[in-house]
Amino acid sequence: MLEIRFHGRGGQGTVVATILMSKAFFRAGYQVQSFPFFGVERRGAPVEAYLRLDRQKILLRTNVYTPDHVVVLDRTLMAGIDVTRGLKAGGSILINSPELPPEANAYSRFRLAYVDASRIALNNQIGSRTHPIVNTSMMGAVSRVLAMPPLDDVLAAIREEVPGDAERNAKAAREAYEAVRFVEPARSVA
Repeated sequence: MLEIRFHGRGGQGTVVATILMSKAFFRAGYQVQSFPFFGVERRGAPVEAYLRLDRQKILLRTNVYTPDHVVVLDRTLMAGIDVTRGLKAGGSILINSPELPPEANAYSRFRLAYVDASRIALNNQIGSRTHPIVNTSMMGAVSRVLAMPPLDDVLAAIREEVPGDAERNAKAAREAYEAVRFVEPARSVA
């Protein structure tokens, strides 16, 4: 079983990202669960959402306490939230960031990747300048970092489920897939 925890802010599409990723994984032959955890339900408030997948039926019905991977849709959350809480050794952290985050050394025991999903969302006119909606961009990046589900399944889930201009969102996912930067372990501990 694989468990993924998403950290974002209200209005970024964090919960929608886990729902659409669950549909993409389902298309790829996985059993899936997707569910949110809300604190204060308002725009900009921290949000967690979870995705659980397996090739077999999932009987577990709890929150995700020890994720295999973490996805951070807003890197400013990292200043106040321990995004590595419970993260399994060797797990990965994918961060929406235009550059290697300054705190990268603190995450050297994990696989680290980043992508400028905000810029990609803005370039594709998804959201506004002050509130880019990065969920579909991050979905493409997740597909690249995990090497699953296939990008075609991610794009199909977006095209089937995203209201409005699904093609812009699919284009953003594809661009983010290509734009992911991986941090070499030697760099992150220097």
